[in-house]
Amino acid sequence: MPIPSDAALSRLARQVGQRLSAARLSIATAESCTGGLIAKTLTDIAGSSDYFERGWVTYSNESKVSELGVDRAALTRHGAVSEAVALAMVRGALERSRAQHAVAVTGIAGPAGGSADKPVGLVWIGWGRRQGDHHRVHAREYRFRGGRDAVRRQAVAAALTGLLDP
Repeated sequence: MPIPSDAALSRLARQVGQRLSAARLSIATAESCTGGLIAKTLTDIAGSSDYFERGWVTYSNESKVSELGVDRAALTRHGAVSEAVALAMVRGALERSRAQHAVAVTGIAGPAGGSADKPVGLVWIGWGRRQGDHHRVHAREYRFRGGRDAVRRQAVAAALTGLLDP
């Protein structure tokens, strides 16, 4: 994936906003390695208060537990950068907000922190949708290339693109 420019991220954010506004829906974000960049990208758009409900930056494991209700056992068993934690983060965002949609990101942006099993550039993104009393959630693993900024920008683009998928 090429490193998205500010203009490319803005285009994606506008598309997400237009879709949410047209359906009268809102979104919440739960971010770790992107450090709030998804929320920033969405709220850079004038009128985003119509659809952006709230966001969390849960960088530490403790904040994932206290703010989003991520199970400590899942963090111990799978690690913060895992499908289980991405799904728990997106569920937590839906449960702790009034938003109908949520996106969550956890990963290793680098330049340090990677391992053979979990290299720099590994990112898990979770998406969720409120459906009555239930939540429909799914997550996907990505392996982005480049430095810290490149990994974060690619993660934002993938997260926003996933919100546009049916």
